[in-house]
Amino acid sequence: MTSSKSARRRLIVGVSGASGSLYAYAALKVLRSVDDIEVHLVLSAQARQTIELETPYMAADFEALADAVHRDGDLAAPISSGSFRTAGMLIIPCSIKTASAVAHSFNDNLLARAADVCLKERRTLVMVVRETPLHVGHLRMLVQLAEMGAVILPPVPGMYSRPKTIEDVVAHTVGKALDQFGIENALFERWSGG
Repeated sequence: MTSSKSARRRLIVGVSGASGSLYAYAALKVLRSVDDIEVHLVLSAQARQTIELETPYMAADFEALADAVHRDGDLAAPISSGSFRTAGMLIIPCSIKTASAVAHSFNDNLLARAADVCLKERRTLVMVVRETPLHVGHLRMLVQLAEMGAVILPPVPGMYSRPKTIEDVVAHTVGKALDQFGIENALFERWSGG
């Protein structure tokens, strides 16, 4: 049975310019098939460029998978306000620049502002931080974000499922991220013991 449109939970998906656009595309594809989720997408300007550099897709392919698309420069968009109720936000991938903006409430774009709203409203914020290696400044900032309530979820695949393709590796991280919002998925083999 399909849920009515009014009963759908709103989930914001932010895509930064970090390497790893395939994670976002995979997440959007899965979310498109979840009846009770309404996806609000915001792509940073750098994300649009990274998508074309790393994938066979264009920004429009990502946008086609969302229910609503918001321009990163539109600080008057609904997702910039705490009164616009959402289930939270997934930033996938999340650049260190974006993580830094969120950690310091530097809300000069919609991606950072929407994340800041999730933190201030105590909504789930999952950040798939894509950087390595990390220096002590990065680590301190990520601790600060965790202390503020963000879930720091680096794209670290579980090898117990013996992934065979890049898609398998991507699916593991996407599945773990969606778990944080209580979204049922069978994207990866769950550990059942040895």
